[in-house]
Amino acid sequence: MLYRILFSIVLLFLITVHSLAQQQTVTIEGIVLEKSSKTPLAGATIAIAEIGKGYISDESGYFKFSSPTGNYTLITSFVGYESNKTKISASTNQKLEIVLSSNTDLDEVIVTARSKDINITNLSMGVERLSMTEIKRIPALMGEVDVIKAIQLLPGVQATSEGSSGFSVRGGSPDQNLILLDNTTIYNASHLMGFFSVFNNDVISDLELYKGDIPLKHGGRLSSLLDIKTIDDIPDKTTGTGGLGLILSRLVLKGKTGKKTSWMIGGRRSYADLFLKLSSDEDMKGLTLYFYDLNAKITHRISNKDNISLNMYYGQDNFGTKLYGFKYGNLASSLTWGHSYNENLYSRIGVNISQYNYKLNSDIEGAVMTWESTINDIMLRADYSYINNSFLNLNFGMTSTLHSFTPGTVKSIDYGRYKIDETYALESSLYASNEQSLDDRWSIKYGLRWSLFQNIKKGNIFNTYQTLEPRLGSVYKLSDHSSIKANYAHNTQYIQLANSSSSNSPLDVWFLSSPKIKPQKVDMLSAGYFHNLEDNTYETSVELYYKSLKNVIDFADHADLILNKNLEDEVRTGKGKAYGAEFMVRKNKGRLNGFINYTLSRAERTIPDINLGKTYLSPYDKTNSINIAINYEVSRKITLSGIWVYATGTPATYPSGRFGIDGEYFPIYSGRNEYRKPDYHRLDLSCTYVPNPNSKKRWKSEWSFSIYNAYGRKNPYMITFDQEADTGIPYAESVYLFNMVPSITYNFKF
Repeated sequence: MLYRILFSIVLLFLITVHSLAQQQTVTIEGIVLEKSSKTPLAGATIAIAEIGKGYISDESGYFKFSSPTGNYTLITSFVGYESNKTKISASTNQKLEIVLSSNTDLDEVIVTARSKDINITNLSMGVERLSMTEIKRIPALMGEVDVIKAIQLLPGVQATSEGSSGFSVRGGSPDQNLILLDNTTIYNASHLMGFFSVFNNDVISDLELYKGDIPLKHGGRLSSLLDIKTIDDIPDKTTGTGGLGLILSRLVLKGKTGKKTSWMIGGRRSYADLFLKLSSDEDMKGLTLYFYDLNAKITHRISNKDNISLNMYYGQDNFGTKLYGFKYGNLASSLTWGHSYNENLYSRIGVNISQYNYKLNSDIEGAVMTWESTINDIMLRADYSYINNSFLNLNFGMTSTLHSFTPGTVKSIDYGRYKIDETYALESSLYASNEQSLDDRWSIKYGLRWSLFQNIKKGNIFNTYQTLEPRLGSVYKLSDHSSIKANYAHNTQYIQLANSSSSNSPLDVWFLSSPKIKPQKVDMLSAGYFHNLEDNTYETSVELYYKSLKNVIDFADHADLILNKNLEDEVRTGKGKAYGAEFMVRKNKGRLNGFINYTLSRAERTIPDINLGKTYLSPYDKTNSINIAINYEVSRKITLSGIWVYATGTPATYPSGRFGIDGEYFPIYSGRNEYRKPDYHRLDLSCTYVPNPNSKKRWKSEWSFSIYNAYGRKNPYMITFDQEADTGIPYAESVYLFNMVPSITYNFKF
């Protein structure tokens, strides 16, 4: 099947060459600059009003596209700047310089980095985009806005457990999601055991979630890509944003040094431990419980054709008492050089460093022990864009990542040293993709990624996997307001996570494919219908998908996953499938806005050595899911928001019987995932109050009041089973994390 698809891609390319060569098109290119300093503006939106298409300026402020000859109006916009309208007569190739004026008196400008009907024209399917303005309106747990909690409201996306930062996309497991912060991998995106994510909302500009149809320049995961970018809209003078909450506080500063260098630095810290010191309980006074993180970014424009960018993130969680301590954290850093070779070719070349580590130590009655684990990645990547006309919109490049996994090292004064050997691997890829318009209504994209995975021991390669990963997509516009789309994607995953529950733990173990563990693979087909109403005020869509998985992993019953030198022996592999339908209605304009979505889905696995070889439900299967998010602007001072979520309970394995020996009873468990937890539902409410919305002062502020789980639903986090000591009669107990959680946050900017 794979090679037939590759043949079809090549044949389609050759068939269209002649007809497209006859189309009369012109090239429009230019640069977007800030008026006073002439600094390029990266990420500016250039929309063509007449045809409803939009483009984004690159890291050097450049943009380029091709279109049929004609008269057009280019609408250029950027956060914090006045929009610019430029009329052009595109009878020949055009070179433009677009200048935007900063307006410090503007209220917050909402720029979603897309043209008004991009959901109709965009070739990618299953792509969800959220601006930080949308995210900040969503009621938040303990008052802290969280991008992970926001994407859990999107169709096809589910939280893995109550309050968790883990998420499942279209029935996939959490480790099948690639999470990037400025192109650098984040292995554990959670703080405080998952109740908060590592992403500070004040440093994030926007995010994109690709549900299966992952761009070819990224790979290594089956289910999704969550691509998060930090802010680029740096003002001329130093400004700041931040907030004071009941749980944590944050502050971000940004500005410029000279005309060519911009910078941003931000941080957060929780302070539950400070309140614990006020307790009369001596044990509580000695408890350590906090997290912090730091973000920094420096961008320097070397010339009109060159710029460099350095991005850094560091975060740490700390828990502990006098007897034991536990900490874990992420380090993510990237250095990128952007270069424009000529009017057609642009490149981004960089190095990314990612590290995740945790450390557990204890000192109980003199028995001192430490346990450490580390993941290190070093990636080199080069990405190129070549745009010539509507026929050739080419992206190509390569990546190479050195993985170094240290699963666990335990040191004890009494018992010596216990270590699971490090594992190393080199994961590389080459890719190329093209997007082209066949006519005014029909556009296609196609591409191929070649991935190579090599296990390394003592500097020598002892095992190699390689895979071809094709992509094929098409969109056909039925009208100016509706279209149909179809996509095919083949993805391969070489690293995976061993966890024994649906809630992510910092102690979960990542492990590599090997001669015993083949890489997981998926073939995904998707199709959808998209329709906008009332001048794009309403967006509606229906998407269908089907995923066929090979070498999907699960673990043996009662598997030992922690500090196991023979972890591979606990792994069981087989096949799986997932399919479903996603329905979405979104209102973008007006004082009342928001969205409603519904997902109907199923995810199954069939693994010979599990459940007697019978097909069983994936741990992340949820038949029905409904998410409703509504915002209402009562006045310029007051905005009300609410979300309601409902989902079918997750599958679970429970005792279905018991047997006794000499008065002692033992449980007999059901087949794998034959039961379900109770259905999940919750209502969150919030109110944002702006004291002086018309103030011209530099200091601006707002109060945010929120209630998580407003009607006090007791959603089970964990269900355990025990038995009466004297009779042996079994009973179940449910553990609940949250009842009703009110919070208040003071946000400010200057």
